[in-house]
Amino acid sequence: MNPGREQTMTADGASRPDTTPPAIRLVGVSKHFGPVKANRSIDLSVRQGSIHGLLGENGAGKSTLMKVLFGMMRPDAGRIEIGGRPAAFRSSADALAAGIGMVQQHFSLIGKLTVAENLILGRATSGFVARWLRPLDLESARARAIELSERLGFGIDPSARCETLSVGARQKVEILKALWGGATTLVLDEPTAALSPPDAEELYALLQNLRREGTTIVLISHKMPEIMRLCDRVTVLRDGAVAGEAEIPRAFSDPAERQALEARLVRLMIGRHRPEVPSRSSHIWPTVLSVRQLSDGQRFGPIDLDVKGGEILAVVGVEGNGQSQFVELLIGLRKAAGGGIALDGRDITDMTTLKRFQSGIAHIPEDRHRLAVADGMSLVDNASIGFIDGAPFAPTSFWLSRHRRARFAAGIVRRHKVRASSVEAPVTSLSGGNQQKLVVGRELSRAPRLMIAAQPTRGLDIGSTGAVHEALIGLRDHGAAVLLLSLDLTEVFTIADRIVVFRQGRIVGETTAADADIDRIGRWMSGVDEEARQ
Repeated sequence: MNPGREQTMTADGASRPDTTPPAIRLVGVSKHFGPVKANRSIDLSVRQGSIHGLLGENGAGKSTLMKVLFGMMRPDAGRIEIGGRPAAFRSSADALAAGIGMVQQHFSLIGKLTVAENLILGRATSGFVARWLRPLDLESARARAIELSERLGFGIDPSARCETLSVGARQKVEILKALWGGATTLVLDEPTAALSPPDAEELYALLQNLRREGTTIVLISHKMPEIMRLCDRVTVLRDGAVAGEAEIPRAFSDPAERQALEARLVRLMIGRHRPEVPSRSSHIWPTVLSVRQLSDGQRFGPIDLDVKGGEILAVVGVEGNGQSQFVELLIGLRKAAGGGIALDGRDITDMTTLKRFQSGIAHIPEDRHRLAVADGMSLVDNASIGFIDGAPFAPTSFWLSRHRRARFAAGIVRRHKVRASSVEAPVTSLSGGNQQKLVVGRELSRAPRLMIAAQPTRGLDIGSTGAVHEALIGLRDHGAAVLLLSLDLTEVFTIADRIVVFRQGRIVGETTAADADIDRIGRWMSGVDEEARQ
């Protein structure tokens, strides 16, 4: 079917062509980066007032295609139409002027500025005379930010500096920025990757309301339930080209129909069936991590917690309830005000972060750009970050072999299927998901006694997520302890052996994965059980 023409139904049930032009139409769009063909002659049509899903593995070309649409990159071939009219965007400002807003996967906020200042950044009237005639009105900006935030249910303080906000809160500010300019078409790149389940539910309701009001939305997502729940149509990319398209019914008459469509989309994405989680060992080793009365003297703790070798312990909770503080205390970025931490029976409470890593801790951070990768460096350099003692690529104590480091990086790229043109390429040339796979591979290569994995599959596609799960289970089955912090309850129920719930900096519930009840966990997270007892 011609991607630019859709079929509608008349009152008597007959079909007729819909003459309304698509909100977005891409024809033959191609984009190359040297030998890497990110987009190969892509055709895409997005109906006005619809939510259109964009699926594909990491490196399939989804984000590149949307950056071309948003004017951040110029296509090597093809054309763009907005509302049936040709468009040639020289910059993101041109796209914004045409009514297109984009929320990127990686944050673009300036941490030193407040929420309100970030919202109006770049939108102030330019020129000295214009600024004198129409000065920047921060009070009005704050008032509008409050109104938008309350309408969306985000609860964001417009006076807060963005560097002080959690990952989830910063994602919400990015969404506010996209809506601030009155966009009629929104491109959302993994918008719920950093959101807790309740926050994601609020976003789902918002997107559905925006669709009813006529806003067009392009949703890039790796979450199949999210795509099936929200989208009217989905386009699947693989290896930079369109692998297929499908309409998604608002309701399914038979559960088997839904399962068949999901299976088809998975096959289109990865060329194979959904990966299975491997079988798991039931053997439990001695305690690896022991935490006693741990507190930061502020809003976290005190808590007692043990993680044994041979188990994956998942920490869940609404974001901002102490998970980040817990990780910072464990790796030494935050000083404990009380209590202690032991690793394999050895007190590490006063150790530096470096000493803790050398003692057997590895860490997959929740925010790779702030804590895991150095944007100005190559894959080789990023793969060897943290190996301060030189192992495994130091012939002597004072010299690191570039050749050995490159070979080490190439091994990570090969084992974890990182799509990169070269290990000497800058890490910024990788898609977000491939950067995450590089970080996961680097931390796994430490063969840790304790793996602290915070949102380890954020931004990863189904195939890569399955590979990370398999790697974490492999660590566990070899006697390591895995501490998993995740906002994805599906992930938690898939691989965790034991689950604890954090709320207001304390443990409020604990259960085994076998006995876990999602409703009960939800009550623990929200505090409903405690309110009922009062």
